[in-house]
Amino acid sequence: MYSRTQNDNGSYNTRCLDCFMTIASCVESEEELTQREERHFCPERVLAQLLAQERPVPPGAPLN
Repeated sequence: MYSRTQNDNGSYNTRCLDCFMTIASCVESEEELTQREERHFCPERVLAQLLAQERPVPPGAPLN
């Protein structure tokens, strides 16, 4: 998920709402923003997805 803002000069910024990294600033078009967002690899999002997966632990299995 991203937060997009428009600057006074008409350009755009976008920030990842998971890791709070600025993905792009002073971009001229929304199409370019979309491209940059699609290329963003967010480690926070990946970690959250891994933690959200349910992995049953068999009885008697050691917990690491």
